[in-house]
Amino acid sequence: MTTMTETSVREFRMPDVGEGLTEAEILTWYVKPGDRVTDGQVVCEVETAKAAVELPIPYDGVVRELHFAEGATVDVGTPIISVEVAGAAPAEVPAQAPAAEPKKEQKQEPEPAAEERRPVLVGYGVSTSATRRRPRKGPQVAVPSAPTAAPTGLNGHGAAAAAEAGPRPLAKPPVRKLAKDLGVDLATVVPTGPGGIITREDVHAAVAAAAAPPAQEPAPAPAPETRASVSAPSYDPARETRVPVKGVRKATAAAMVGSAFTAPHVTEFVTVDVTRTMKLVEELKQDKEFAGLRVSPLLLIAKALLVAVKRNPDINASWDEAAQEIVVKHYVNLGIAAATPRGLIVPNIKDAHTKTLPQLAKELGELVTTAREGRTSPADMQGGTITITNVGVFGVDTGTPILNPGESAILAVGAIKPQPWVHKGKVKPRQVTTLALSFDHRLVDGELGSKVLADVAAILERPKRLITWG
Repeated sequence: MTTMTETSVREFRMPDVGEGLTEAEILTWYVKPGDRVTDGQVVCEVETAKAAVELPIPYDGVVRELHFAEGATVDVGTPIISVEVAGAAPAEVPAQAPAAEPKKEQKQEPEPAAEERRPVLVGYGVSTSATRRRPRKGPQVAVPSAPTAAPTGLNGHGAAAAAEAGPRPLAKPPVRKLAKDLGVDLATVVPTGPGGIITREDVHAAVAAAAAPPAQEPAPAPAPETRASVSAPSYDPARETRVPVKGVRKATAAAMVGSAFTAPHVTEFVTVDVTRTMKLVEELKQDKEFAGLRVSPLLLIAKALLVAVKRNPDINASWDEAAQEIVVKHYVNLGIAAATPRGLIVPNIKDAHTKTLPQLAKELGELVTTAREGRTSPADMQGGTITITNVGVFGVDTGTPILNPGESAILAVGAIKPQPWVHKGKVKPRQVTTLALSFDHRLVDGELGSKVLADVAAILERPKRLITWG
């Protein structure tokens, strides 16, 4: 009883920095063992599936150990740094950890089927027993010897590896759903994830292998440890560059694949004369109400879509598969697709339907600037209801955009350029663009989709309809 010291070690766990995130990659450590830290001091930067975020430490002390190296992907709830704290109670539960975390393994040992549920990241599902499947330090895998552990009971890394050899392949719920949707038997898939976990890429690789011509069938003969080994002999670093798929790019890829395979997409197109809209853009640039604000065609396109949604509210909805319900949103969180160095992200303007045109211009400018600088927060990318993607800035005429998960429609805007156009009975050069609207055909039929697209086109052709219709 007299051996308790005046200091104790606190474990700072990877927090859920967004709504239901399950993992994050450590980009940069700002401290090292031996450094003194204070409450609120930023100790590292991590990249989640949504954005790069700086993590502050919640207490004072001295850094004792960094559990992971830069570049490691860590599950939410896993300790990432140990700090020696003066006067702290040894048994105190870290603020970022789930309340039941310290007793988790004892509870699961007699009941292998009972797994604690964690917050969910859309497109990734629940991370079950996550802290036992990953190595404790660094990106290296620390479970090669685990198969010698007892085949029954969930007791740490050994059980995770043993599950790999069991009758049920090891995979997260969204991966199982993806395999089911694609008709893939997980028992036939070669796992490449940490601890023998089957990843989405493994499932798609299995689909690709099944679709390969017979002449390619001998390819599986090499050792199955990694799919990359098949192409390794011909890989020349001087001729190819391999970029790991992770963070925002990984999440975007997973979301787009999930969207493409779950929502039946329909895309409609319309080409419209936007000469009057372009003239209005120039006039607004000179208006004192827009002083200091960026006024572009995208501003009026966004306003046109908001008016179209107001006239056709059923387009602003989502499909609830579990409840078998269509959820119509009475608010519009307008997403704007933005290309960034980390990949494509879609932050959204909250309650965009309530904004005046100057307010919309201000928030649109801030959204784009923040995204390009890589400072978009996870909260800014959650809860979108309908999206605009402006492919015209790249000189592209149009495209067939894929829906963002949880949304029923996305509008693509093509390049605006002078074209010959019949105007008042004569062929004249006019400013013309092509709009494309993709929608989820489960809840948006051709009539509704056509009305929305036609309304947007009509407003851009005669922008005074923003007043008469809005």
